[in-house]
Formats: sequence, C-alpha cells, structure tokens
Amino acid sequence: MLTTDICIVGAGPVGLFAVFEAGLLKMRCHVIDALPVVGGQLSEIYPKKPIYDIPGFPEVLAGDLVKNLEKQIAPFHPTFTLGERVEHLHKQEDGSFIVETSEGTHVACKVVVIAGGLGSFEPRKPAIDNLETFEGKGVNYMVRDPEHFRSKKVVIAGGGDSALDWAIYLAGIAEDLTLVHRGTSFRGAPESAQKVVSMAEEGHLKLLLKSNVTDVHGNGKLNAVTVLVDNETPYEIETDYFIPLFGLVPKLGPIDNWGLELDKSAIVVNTVDYSTNIPGVYAIGDINTYPGKLKLILCGFHEAALMAQSAYNIVYPDKKFVLKYTTVNGIQEL
Repeated sequence: MLTTDICIVGAGPVGLFAVFEAGLLKMRCHVIDALPVVGGQLSEIYPKKPIYDIPGFPEVLAGDLVKNLEKQIAPFHPTFTLGERVEHLHKQEDGSFIVETSEGTHVACKVVVIAGGLGSFEPRKPAIDNLETFEGKGVNYMVRDPEHFRSKKVVIAGGGDSALDWAIYLAGIAEDLTLVHRGTSFRGAPESAQKVVSMAEEGHLKLLLKSNVTDVHGNGKLNAVTVLVDNETPYEIETDYFIPLFGLVPKLGPIDNWGLELDKSAIVVNTVDYSTNIPGVYAIGDINTYPGKLKLILCGFHEAALMAQSAYNIVYPDKKFVLKYTTVNGIQEL
C-alpha cells in the first residue's frame, strides 16, 4: 500500500499546482488520474492551443503550461498513479483515508483533494454500428503519441479545436491525412480553421466538408472507412487509423457515491478553505461549486493555495501554521 500525506484525485493543472502548494508546506502528495498522462484536458483535448489568462504569461500553449507545472513541482518529488480511476474512498477510524483505484491500487493518506476537473471523461462516439469492433485496432478517440501515426494514413472526424489542432499537427507526420467535418464552418478557433483550409488548398491534407464517416471496415484491423459527402453516393477511403474527435463527455463517476454534498454534479465546498462536508476531503477546480464560482484555471490555483493551508492543520495537528513567502524562504525540497 502506498502512503502519503495528501492524495490528489486528478492530475490536471489545478491538481498539479496543489502539489506545489502542499510541497511548500512540507506535505507529500500522491496524484491519481484516469488518463494515462498528466495535464487533464490541457494534454488530452487541446495541448497546442494558447491560453491567455494565466498571470505572468501573455500567452502560453496548454501543453507548455503542463510542462511548466511539472517542472515547478519536481523539487517536491510527487508520486503518480496514471491510467487508473479512483473507485472507492474508505474513511478510517482515526480520520485518515484509504483511496482505492479501479486496478486495485491502495493509497493511505491523511487528506484527500478532489481536483478532477469536470469529473472522469469518456469520448463522445459517433453512431457507427461496428465502431467498437476496431477500438484499439485502428480506431482511436485520443492522440496520446503523435509518432504512433508517422507515415500512416489517417482520417480525423470533427470540427472543434481538438480535431483542427491534431489535423494541423499530424499533417506533417502522417503519410496521408483527411479531415472529415459534417458542417461547412468550424466550432474551433478561427485561426486554426483558416490554417486547415489553407493547408488543404496547398495539398498538405484533404478536407471533406458536409461529410460524415458512416462505416468502418477491416479484417481484425481497420483498413478503410466509408464517407458520405453531402448526402451523395458514399465512397471508401483507405486508412490505417480513424480518429473521431467529437469531444469528451464529463461524468462524475464513482465520486457520486462517496456521500459528498452535490449540486448539479458539482461538489459543494466551503470557500474558507474549499473543504467538503466530509472532514479531510477537499474539492478544488472545476469539480466544485459555490456562489460566484468561475471555472477558470487561475481560480483553481487560488483554491489550491487555501486548501493547502487548511490541510496543513490535519497533516500536522501539533504544529502552528506560519505563512512563508517563497521570495524569502525559497523552494526547499522534500
């Protein structure tokens, strides 16, 4: 069994910054996330998109922000369990907790911090009859390693930021890339949409508008998709991979059964320290709710700072908390 001071559920930007705030107060953290990489939505949905409202950064790519957060928390040596969903929360007689994951990992801790963003995510799948037959065999709902698609034929479906970003990025890696979109205008950033159109005109990728992928084919592994263009005669496109990017559907998941006070699938917290109705359990970031709540990364950072000060009193009940500024105290490794 793993043992730590604070178990953080969610490795998104707010969860990562919580490690930093806890580390300043000499508290050890273990982070669990259902996704196989840290960064949450920033890594899985729009790693190449710029963010403009992070203090001190006029503009920073989502993926770069994650890398900076990883560098920032490195001195505190956090540990991670990735690719496993937290299933159960067991409160002990002494007030501590044991957190249990879907793969049987157990983490003993004094404090639990839920920083799960909008909850656990599941891909929004298109209505194609035999799509699941090829999942992991040519059908992917996320791009985890772009190099996996090098020199391959790829078909992407979607019209949002994720579809546009990956079409732009993979066009320089794949042997052949086709972007299929059911509309004539895109939901993603205008500059990204214009770049995709320009790349199509220059022959770097194929762009099919007013189109839908209606079927997938293969013998044990995907080798083609059927595309219907403007409700005309369907035709097949040979491909090694089909990546439908229609977004992720947030679900609260097992957290819904932990006895937390909820309001419309969000966890109600006390804004003094972002504690929940269960002593020792906190909720920060998009997963919580309170009057005036703003779902912004910078607000989650603020919540993480206040949470850590409160958690200190649980982890070190016999010590008096003294606020120390990093400009004076610096960063001292655990």
